[in-house]
Amino acid sequence: MSHQAIIADDIVLKIEELSIAFGGLKAVDNLSFQIREKEVFGLIGPNGAGKTTAFNCITQFYKPNHGKIYFRDKNNNVTNLIDHPVHEVIKLGLVRTFQNVELIRELSILDNVLIGAHIDFKSSLFSQALKLPKAVKEEKDLRDEAIEVLRFLGIENRKDLPAGGQPYGILKKVELARTLMCRPKLIILDEPAAGLNDVETVQLAQTIRTIRDRYNCSILLVEHDMRLVMDVCDQICAISFGKFLAVGTPKEIRKNKDVQTAYLGTEDDET
Repeated sequence: MSHQAIIADDIVLKIEELSIAFGGLKAVDNLSFQIREKEVFGLIGPNGAGKTTAFNCITQFYKPNHGKIYFRDKNNNVTNLIDHPVHEVIKLGLVRTFQNVELIRELSILDNVLIGAHIDFKSSLFSQALKLPKAVKEEKDLRDEAIEVLRFLGIENRKDLPAGGQPYGILKKVELARTLMCRPKLIILDEPAAGLNDVETVQLAQTIRTIRDRYNCSILLVEHDMRLVMDVCDQICAISFGKFLAVGTPKEIRKNKDVQTAYLGTEDDET
């Protein structure tokens, strides 16, 4: 079913009246927002506001009770993600990181990154098993691409080391590299600054901007570090108890009284 006319040409994701309840508790309540092409979009709110539940609905880890989630995929086709099982969402070009880094500790950093490329592997299992020329070439091309991604993130020199025992900041970069191997249209970053020091957080802000420009993708940032959110986001949506509060530029959100009360505190500390 075509949804091309539903969203504007510059929109990559549009959430319409999204709702989900667990028991009698509405975790997300009639939430709507949209993300443009090559936009860094922040989703903020206090603990328990429904941020994680909202993007679990977007990625189809949860099926919402109500609403629509329109996504413009890698081929510029618009689809309602609710019509797709969770394993198909990545193939469409929507990938996510996890708040707790999910890597295979025994594998090398390079092999962990290559896991992200398996969805685009075109050679058959038969070709791979017999190491036919087409499969060998495809594997080499993906390996070269993975090394280039690691080089871009500044950790190529660690590619042959096991993921286990690496510093937390490095593991975050490995997970990010794996998402880039999926050739994403939209990346959802779940608390990417968690566990990072101040220097690493500043570097992360620059990395997010560079990823947006280099890979021509949009980024949905779910984050508690307000310095990072205000620094890197083009637009921000604030929610509280699953309900929409406000959407706007960082400056507009910082000045919004409802947001100040719910999340930022009551003082306008802009200088």
